[in-house]
Amino acid sequence: MSMNNNDILRRIRYTFDLSDSKMMEIFAMGGQEASRAEISDWLKKDDHEDQKSLYDKQLAVFLNGFITLKRGKKEGPPLKPEKSLNNNMILRKLKIALNLKDEDILEIFDLVGLIVSKHELSALFRNPNQSQYRMCKDQFLRNFLYGLQEKYRPNPEKTEDS
Repeated sequence: MSMNNNDILRRIRYTFDLSDSKMMEIFAMGGQEASRAEISDWLKKDDHEDQKSLYDKQLAVFLNGFITLKRGKKEGPPLKPEKSLNNNMILRKLKIALNLKDEDILEIFDLVGLIVSKHELSALFRNPNQSQYRMCKDQFLRNFLYGLQEKYRPNPEKTEDS
């Protein structure tokens, strides 16, 4: 099953417990207004008839806004949203927003039982023109998002003992 932008938005919203108004604020910080109705349609489940697809550029706006929310506004013009995104870019934006170092990311994968080497991880953040560059597959991004959820919004039913 492949991940789509709507899945990613839903997962980030849940993990960081973002309200509709906070989501609207994040889109605005990324340089594009998004109405409560639009956000609601993007967050609907994939099989819902009113669900609207979230395009790469809209997800890029949201992620750029998320970076601003978490890291503060930078000097100069706001980040221009990319017209197309891939999983590597999404992973990078989340890494920046959450100020994660490689060790933090490896720990996040560890939370979901995925053992990743530093070498594998660094290949995901390389320039696509480099021979060591590796595409970030959907399964890898999905595990990262699950790991973020474990780290930032752990399931209260799961205790240290279980």
